Amino acid sequence: MSDVLVQIATPGTHSTPEPTWQERLQSLRELLRGLGSVVVAYSGGVDSSLLLRVAREVLGERALGAIGRSDSYAARELALALEQAAGFGARVEIVTTGELSDPRFRSNPAIRCYHCKGELYRRLAEVAARTGARAVLDGTIADDLGDWRPGRRAAEERAVRSPLAELGFTKRDVRGAAASYGLQSHDKPASPCLASRIPYGSEITVEKLKMVEEGEALLRSLGFPEMRVRHHGDVARIEVPLADLSRLSAPGVRERVVAGLRALGFVHVAVDLAGLRSGSLNDALNR
Repeated sequence: MSDVLVQIATPGTHSTPEPTWQERLQSLRELLRGLGSVVVAYSGGVDSSLLLRVAREVLGERALGAIGRSDSYAARELALALEQAAGFGARVEIVTTGELSDPRFRSNPAIRCYHCKGELYRRLAEVAARTGARAVLDGTIADDLGDWRPGRRAAEERAVRSPLAELGFTKRDVRGAAASYGLQSHDKPASPCLASRIPYGSEITVEKLKMVEEGEALLRSLGFPEMRVRHHGDVARIEVPLADLSRLSAPGVRERVVAGLRALGFVHVAVDLAGLRSGSLNDALNR
């Protein structure tokens, strides 16, 4: 009789494979179908865009996007978000928020996002009550849960659900699913609110937000789609990916950046040699 090789697995070594983004997407459809009617906190970023797109697919007119308009939300981002939503037929209501009138937000504490999101979710709860929606949803994903995000507390207090996080969606999952729908934002760089460019403890003002918004528009026009202009008083600290550092300092580009930022009111222009890091101002919290 020929020899037979028999492999016996060691107990406990089997692990359930992670769901694919296609499987997570199907689970998302089922979850949304069970909710029946929703208001989606929509920003135009890839996460909330995917959530609103799928909600529109599953629930039709019973899915409503709600986007906050404020001084800390760049006008360009608002326009792009509305254009994208119109492209797949989603209803979007613009909700004006007034976080700058709240001294707790304006003083820019480490829990700034808690006050901002608290105001937004309060307004979205009003929208849900008026329209009869059964749930308010946001685009938080699994990758976000380990980061410093005080806005999560505001979401919990308002019973805002995060279906993508609940189902384990990573950024890779979201981008894969978004690309399958042809969403404009499927490869869009992250673009947090303008207030995130101002160090904690430094007062947030309309003037500072405008300087950041126009400074980043300048860099974008010079071919830097991924960047940040951090507002440190009279110093503008620029973050770009490491691969773009040499191009930023190239003759012709450097002079235009310096002249443009000084024209906005900055006295000094600095380049961060560590490169672009989302949430880099959080580094100060760990010191």
